[in-house]
Amino acid sequence: MAELTPKERVTRLFKREPVDTMPCFSGMGMVNIQVINEMGIRFAEVHTSAEYLARSARLTAEMFGFDAAVVPYDMCTVPEALGRGASLYADSDDILYPTVPTKWEKLDDVEIPEDFLSRGRLPLVDEAFNILLSETGDHLVLGAWVLGPFTMAGQIVELNPLLKGVRKDKEGTEAFLVKMTDLVIKVAQHYQALGVDYINIREMGTGSDLLSPRVWETLIQPNLKRIFNAIEIPTVNHICGSTDLIIEMMNACEADAISVDQKNNLAESRKKLGDDVLLFGNFDPYGTLVTGDVSEVGPVMKKCIDDGADAVWPGCDIWPDAKKENVEAYVKTVREYGRQASPAVGRL
Repeated sequence: MAELTPKERVTRLFKREPVDTMPCFSGMGMVNIQVINEMGIRFAEVHTSAEYLARSARLTAEMFGFDAAVVPYDMCTVPEALGRGASLYADSDDILYPTVPTKWEKLDDVEIPEDFLSRGRLPLVDEAFNILLSETGDHLVLGAWVLGPFTMAGQIVELNPLLKGVRKDKEGTEAFLVKMTDLVIKVAQHYQALGVDYINIREMGTGSDLLSPRVWETLIQPNLKRIFNAIEIPTVNHICGSTDLIIEMMNACEADAISVDQKNNLAESRKKLGDDVLLFGNFDPYGTLVTGDVSEVGPVMKKCIDDGADAVWPGCDIWPDAKKENVEAYVKTVREYGRQASPAVGRL
């Protein structure tokens, strides 16, 4: 049988249909600084242009043979559209992601404009997706991501009132997180309508090293479940940090796949979940691709596969100045070692 296209490979993966080899893709940023440099721009500029976003995502995928292009790259697009602004570090030559300069001090202060999707840089992100769809939509799979409700809240509200509310005002915090959930659903459904192929919900700040499993079950799980039930295209439930104690609750959120980072014991998670669940993970992208030696990359990827990953995903964004030879070794190992069937997905 002929080799599958990237889009066919990932589409079949989410359907749990046999593939030719393991897809190499992510639900987080994968842009590489070499591509940015070849485009003749600074890293800060890539966040300010739909053309730059689309071109850098496409060229990075082409350079390394990734199966997907994923935009946007920064976490400030929605907070900026809500009126919190964004520090873009436009004059810097360093790799600095945009940050939110000001946050609301109290949960009651948060206001969500009805037309926020047309504000800030969100229309720019829309245009980037449209460019990618027109240029690569039949070949590359297109991924989008949205912060989960609790993590989104941490981008627009000062952290202290949010964390205090978890302990001292459960009812008020629950109501606020429902408001954040409605926001996340609106963004995710908007990306779905644009034509992206899958959406990763990044509820990063809710691992059990930050929130207790009891709090996770009552405050986080119901909202995530509502989000995944509101999205029709394939979805991924991604949480950073310690997730061993909540992995079964993550699965109960009813996303199409679960993604965990390097703090998760992937082999034990596979035992808990069984072989029918799509499980993505779980290497340290910075330690493996930026600071690690190229000789260490292959063994890291093989361990992820041996531990039961259906797709080898980084625990977070691939840092832009990842070593080219390390990223190439990452893709090569996944392609070759991933020709064996994974627990939930067979091979052609």
